[in-house]
Amino acid sequence: MNANAEIISRIPVCLTIAGSDSGGGAGIQADLRTFAFHCVHGTSAITCVTAQNTLGVVRVDAMPAEAVVAQIQAVVEDIGVQAAKTGMLLNQEIIFAVAQQVEALQITNLVVDPVMVSRTGAQLIDDDAVKTLCHVLIPKAAIITPNRYEAQILSGLEIHSLDDMQAAAEIIHQNLQTKAVLVKGGGMQGNLRGVDIWFDGEKLEVLTTKQVNTKNTHGTGCTLSAAIAANLAKEKNLWQAVQQAKEYVTTALTYALDIGEGQGPVGHFFPLWGIGTATRD
Repeated sequence: MNANAEIISRIPVCLTIAGSDSGGGAGIQADLRTFAFHCVHGTSAITCVTAQNTLGVVRVDAMPAEAVVAQIQAVVEDIGVQAAKTGMLLNQEIIFAVAQQVEALQITNLVVDPVMVSRTGAQLIDDDAVKTLCHVLIPKAAIITPNRYEAQILSGLEIHSLDDMQAAAEIIHQNLQTKAVLVKGGGMQGNLRGVDIWFDGEKLEVLTTKQVNTKNTHGTGCTLSAAIAANLAKEKNLWQAVQQAKEYVTTALTYALDIGEGQGPVGHFFPLWGIGTATRD
């Protein structure tokens, strides 16, 4: 085996278990772009197919749970994965099936983006699915990345301030038994917009970055969780993975795409346009 072949054979593999976004801004499309940017081979298990664009979602069709399971098994049993992330799982049956596969196939470095509520506060899955997500899948995660409204559901707190975000992170960690929690501030107002809270049972940290003034923020949550998974696949520790993922998302927001009539996506591949810099090592 020559040197180039050896390098290619050592490329880490990530799996995204999420929905398809026909507009290309979020879901598996955003995840696979993020994996590629980080020089990680991306694989996927599609949970639902959406018809959507920058203006919104027109239609959602769930995949049969058996089809989701088959996709996960096909990838893991042949290729293997070093990290995985979940996004939109849509219903209770799919959530339960995914959790079973995570355990049966011993999938580690699991990042759960608990897609339950949009950044605008609209609930996306029913209450039974929320309960299954909380009690069956989230305890298997290395980290979960709820937005403001998801953190409110998971903690039972109303979140309006930095103190509220910190308290919610501690409650979620204690109640749901995940290794780490990252409460995202993208849905917050004023100076808290984009401020995230990290808690791992010991360290409570406030992660800040420059605020990017753009309406084109579609796919930020998917991109962040995918970047964390990619960094974990490259053997970064959890704290490093989160810090580097947040840096990547901020830069991608800086070069967001102003396409369509509504909310465009972040610019996942900004270096290819000859602009911006970011670290992929």
